[in-house]
Parts: sequence; C-alpha cells; structure tokens
Amino acid sequence: MLSKAPRLPTRLRRVQVRGAVLVMCTWLAGITPAVADGITHARFTDPTTRYAHGVLGDTIEYGALELTIQGKTLRIQLPHDRVFEDLQPRLVDMDLDGSSEVIVVESQDSTGAQLAIYDSTGDKIAATPHIGTRFRWLAPIGAADLDGDGHIEIAYIDRPHLAKMLRIWRFQNGGLTEIATLPGLTNHRIGQDFITGGIRDCGRGLELIVVSADWHQIVSVSYLQGWTTEVLTSFNPQTMKQALNCSD
Repeated sequence: MLSKAPRLPTRLRRVQVRGAVLVMCTWLAGITPAVADGITHARFTDPTTRYAHGVLGDTIEYGALELTIQGKTLRIQLPHDRVFEDLQPRLVDMDLDGSSEVIVVESQDSTGAQLAIYDSTGDKIAATPHIGTRFRWLAPIGAADLDGDGHIEIAYIDRPHLAKMLRIWRFQNGGLTEIATLPGLTNHRIGQDFITGGIRDCGRGLELIVVSADWHQIVSVSYLQGWTTEVLTSFNPQTMKQALNCSD
C-alpha cells in the first residue's frame, strides 16, 4: 500500500498560483498544436515505491506512461527495474513534422536517470545515457531550437544537487548528440515537487533561465556564436517569476 498520494498536476498548478517558482515554465519552439493522428495527451500511471529515491518530495514514482492518440490509449509499461522519475510527461515536436513526441525522465534501478523520448507508436526513439549510479537524477529545463540551427535541443541539469551541470543535447537524424556542457548551475532542491526556471524569449532570442550552484543568483544561458552565461539578478521566488515573465 502506498504511503502517500502521488504527485499530481493539480499540486504543480498550486505551486504556480502561489507565485513560488514556476514549473517547467516554457518549452517554446518544440511545442506545436496536436494533430489528429498524433499524441494529444500523455500522463504517468501505476504509482510505485519500488525506486524509493524521494528526490521529488515523496518515494512514489510511476511504472507506466499512457498516450492518447486518435482518442485511443496506448500504454507503455516499464520493466520492474525502471520507473518514470518525473513530474509530468512533456509533449514536444522533436523532429518538427507537426506531430508531438513525449519527453520524460526515466530511471533504472542501478544506473540512475536518463532523459528519454517516446513517439506515437510507443517506441523509445532516443535517450541520453543513464547517469550511471542508482539514485542520481536530472532535472529538465526545456526544449527548443536554442542555437538557431533548425533542430530542437533539450536542456537539463545533470544531478542538480551534486554535479550541478547544465547539459544541452541536439535531436537530429533520430538521435541525441550532446553539444554543450556548462558547470555551476542548478534548478532543483532535494524534496521540491517542482523545477525552477525554464526557457524565455524576451525579444533577444531564447534564453535558458536557471540558478547559480549556490542559489544566490538567477542566470541566463543563451547562444550567440557560442554558449554564454549572464547573471540577471539575485535569486528568490519573486525575482525568478519576474525573470521568466521578462520583467526582471
């Protein structure tokens, strides 16, 4: 019997309404309107305590992913040594064909988390390597064409409580290739059931909005003939909300 109710989207919305930090604020250019023959909805099911990491505030993760396609449900059941260690699935048009894929964080019992992409057939079409150790996690930031090359990139923080490393991966030709690594950044504290920051566009191009490793400053990461970082302001929930709303 589960000891605590699983994380639900309503919990995430309550965090946003309170004006704390925004959850996966913006995914921007990877998102397209759902098409009739594509994925229109995705949700995690089968709550389980078999991978009791507890990084997101409880020991409950998910054993299955359900996709809604043309009004029908496709169920992706993970083997017993894996869970979806995540807040919610994200619909993103990774190959820019007008139909969304699903981005999730998937963790394996002995090798930890990886970022994975599933398509409308239920196949895992691409994934980053697992971090390599049990109870090691990654926190997604967002997905968009971050460098203007015509391909979608995905950004996340690798081990936001330990390594605090920003990693950026490009999706191209059906696979993921790491294109940038920047140290000293984070977007999550142990036990929080939300992720801090996201992607914004304030008229000067796309920016990843994250936090310095010591949680003192809000940092913007963008591409201009190379990946650059800029300190925007000191960090607190209100200044983060302002930064994501381009009112910093």
